[in-house]
Amino acid sequence: MNRLKNISKRFPVKMIGISLLLLTLCLTGCSSKKDKSTDPTGTAASPAETEEVSTTDDANPANASEASDASGTADPATDTDSETAQTETAKKEPPAGWELTLPKEDWGLFFEHPGSFEQPSGNASPEDLAWYDAYYMGNAEDKVLYLTFDCGYENGNTEPILAALKKHNVKATFFVTGAFLESAPDMAKKIAEEGHTVGNHTYNHPDMAAIADLESFKKELDDVSDLFYEITGTELAPYYRPPQGKCNVDNLKMAQELGYATVFWSLAHVDWDQENQPSHEEAFEVITQRTHPGAVVLLHAISQTNGEILDEMLTRWEDMGYTFGTLKDLTGK
Repeated sequence: MNRLKNISKRFPVKMIGISLLLLTLCLTGCSSKKDKSTDPTGTAASPAETEEVSTTDDANPANASEASDASGTADPATDTDSETAQTETAKKEPPAGWELTLPKEDWGLFFEHPGSFEQPSGNASPEDLAWYDAYYMGNAEDKVLYLTFDCGYENGNTEPILAALKKHNVKATFFVTGAFLESAPDMAKKIAEEGHTVGNHTYNHPDMAAIADLESFKKELDDVSDLFYEITGTELAPYYRPPQGKCNVDNLKMAQELGYATVFWSLAHVDWDQENQPSHEEAFEVITQRTHPGAVVLLHAISQTNGEILDEMLTRWEDMGYTFGTLKDLTGK
């Protein structure tokens, strides 16, 4: 009792009360902090929980996407894809009031300086044709050739062409017709199995510029793609070449609507006439003189001359410093 009296004398009751109040507040605050850090239903996250959320959002886009989907928040990746798709679509919308005009329905080329290795002019500029997913040559600055063959029917020359391509490790595009697929299904399989691209040259090889309705136009292309799938079990590539180069703007629009890129050419020679095949020397001269950077080369697989000279022609192109690209490289499709 004496001790308590002494304490009370040194610390008045008022001070003791204040001290007890401060002690109570301190204990209450500590208890509150402890509850928030340990209670899983609390509103505050522990340092470990904060780090986990940050890692999920920043370092693992897949998890972040799932979290966004679950919460109803827009997925940034999806937004980016959408914006890219919209941009690609916008690229194919010509300027308001502008319309492509072609001077004639037969695809034509003009070599201003033959033998100069300059790019030729076509019925329209590459920039204008691109609005309709149509192409006939690549970049003038790149020594790249895009090798294509038209296959109207099979007469024994496709085999040596494939052998030459395989020897030089070159991939080409073969535009096939219904007659080729019907007469040489095994050859169509071999072309695909050796890694070449197979495009659409229509089923009946008609004058496509004379076809004005989408249904008839579509049937010419669908019949080829359906038969090719039946033969090979693979889809035909989305490239279309008008027979004889006959085409108009409506045809370009219909092909584009069906998902095809129309592919003309910027280098060709008279090689399809079975009764008047060019000599090796004539073929080498014409092809070499017309070679230019970015050339889409058209050769016919029915040509005996082409089958006989392709190996040497590929060597010449390589010696000239050219490499070989694909139509996917050219068109992006």
